[in-house]
Amino acid sequence: MAGKLKGFDVAVEINEQRCRSCGICYEVCPEDVLEPSTPLRKALIKNLDSCTGCRLCEWLCTDWAINVVATPLAQAAVGS
Repeated sequence: MAGKLKGFDVAVEINEQRCRSCGICYEVCPEDVLEPSTPLRKALIKNLDSCTGCRLCEWLCTDWAINVVATPLAQAAVGS
């Protein structure tokens, strides 16, 4: 599964141990990529295909628990 940033393969990495369940990431995501887990409300990826790589979740995470990685498709194919 990959996000839809033109010319890039987008991955969203969530460090569950750093996440404090504040909800900022899934509230600010314009594409509804993230959702809260049950019952702890930690961030989960629910629809990576919708990710545009805007990085709002990464930039606004107060715990530095999210990392958005965009790899050019040419490099992504070589690394496979």
